[in-house]
Formats: sequence, structure tokens, C-alpha cells
Amino acid sequence: MSERPHRDADHASGTAQVDAPRTRVRLDISYDGTDFIGWARQPGLRTVQGVLEDALSKVFREPIQLTVAGRTDSGVHAEGQVAHFDTAAELDSGKLIHRMARFLPKDVRIKDARAAPPEFDARFSAIRRHYAYRLTTAPYGAEPLLARSVVACRADVDVEAMRTASRMLLGLHDFAAFCRRREGATTVRQLQRFDWVRDDDLLIAYVSADAFCWSMVRSLVGAVLAVGEGRRTPEWVGGLLHATQRSSAVTVAPANGLSLIGVDYPADAELAARNAQTRELRTIPAVGRNCCGG
Repeated sequence: MSERPHRDADHASGTAQVDAPRTRVRLDISYDGTDFIGWARQPGLRTVQGVLEDALSKVFREPIQLTVAGRTDSGVHAEGQVAHFDTAAELDSGKLIHRMARFLPKDVRIKDARAAPPEFDARFSAIRRHYAYRLTTAPYGAEPLLARSVVACRADVDVEAMRTASRMLLGLHDFAAFCRRREGATTVRQLQRFDWVRDDDLLIAYVSADAFCWSMVRSLVGAVLAVGEGRRTPEWVGGLLHATQRSSAVTVAPANGLSLIGVDYPADAELAARNAQTRELRTIPAVGRNCCGG
């Protein structure tokens, strides 16, 4: 496809005007992460952010920079990713979605685009993020049409033991054992949901938290899966909350089973307060450490 935008690009997005008021635009996005080197733009590599920003910049005829709710790793998918950007152009949501469906590759889609309040921030306004990790216990492995998003596991996994282990991790804790360290970043998170749903051969872990640190969801799944396979006990998983650094005993589950399925936000009137709260460095109170093993 030519680098030059089609003549109808202005009708899809509106033409940017110098010194015009800027509109904040929220995007709801899905993608198959198999052929992307993660979300974040990297020079010379194919990333979700890079593909989207390049396409949007051509359509809007101005540089577009996206802020995202969750920066997914290489191979991780999304069904409910959220991002925002600012533009001086007039937004026509319906035409933009239709235009981007033609402009983007088949493994990434903008499902919704709408104007948002200036206080809306896809990252800092989020209340919680929801992930699903999909496994199959079928003896032949994943169905070919699902092989890019479902990981094969043993047929005899003990799902009840996995549920017991998962419940031990709920609440506000320091998840250092499950996170790759980033300088200056906290590993304190509030895990709000971690349960398992079985449908015949399909086994899905649903994991929700106010935020996740790097590789946390895949590490949680890997640790609990070890319980299901009889290699560890639920108590071992609970004991990992005492760790102050990443545990080498935790196996990180493969990327392709993971998908970001949704992000929750507060009412518009509460966005600014939520942004400020999210930016605060989180710690666990001393009382919480004593009672909960954080």
C-alpha cells in the first residue's frame, strides 16, 4: 500500500488545523501478538505500537503517539487493549474505524474509537486489568486453529489444587517472586481475581489486578500449574509471597496462552483522582505484612 494517504483520509478523521483545540481519543484494540515483538515501539522491529502509530499518523496527517493501558510482551495477545492519543483533527469515529480496518494488517484491529475527557489516561486512569490464560488438556494438544493462543498441558492436572493455590495469592502483596525486576518500580500489587474455569478440554485462568508488573501473569500461571501437575504444593505457592526478589523456582508460562481481555476505568468525574492515586508509589503497611505475609 502506498505511503500517501487516500483522498478520503480527511473524511475519516478530519483534517488537523494549526492551533486547533486538541481532542483526546480513546481506542479499543485487539491483536494477535504472535508476529509482534510486543506492544512497545522498538527501532527496526515489528511492534503493535509501531504499526498502529504509523497507520494513524498517515490517516491524521500528524504524528500520533499512543499511551497504552498495558504493554504486552512479545507473543502476548489482546482482546480488550485500550490506548489514547491527542489530535487537532476533528474525529469521526465511525469513518475512522472503517478506514483503519482497511489500513491495518489483519493481526491488529481498532474496534472502537471515541472522544474522551482530557483527564482520561489509558494507563494511569485504569482501575484494573483483566487477563485470560488458555490451556488445553486434550491428549492431542491445541486445535490447529487455536494453536496460536492456547497452550497444551497435561490431561491429569489437579484443577482443585490449582484453585486452592490461586486463592492464597489474592489480596495486596509484594509479588517480587513473580516479577522481573525494573529499577525504581514497585512490585506491590492487589490481585483481585485468580481462578480457573474448565470447559471440557479447555482450561482458562482468569487473572485481574489493579496493575501487573513485568511477566507477572505468566509467572503466576506457571507457579500454579506446577501445583496442578503435582510438582509443588499450594503452600509453596503461598510461601512465595515472602520473597523479596524474583524466584528462580517459578517457571514462566509460554506467552502465546496469554491475552489481555479488558481494562476497567472509573466514571469521568473520578479520572483525575484516579490518575493521582496510580502515580503514588505503593507499599504494604506494616500491619499488612504481619497478617498477610506480604
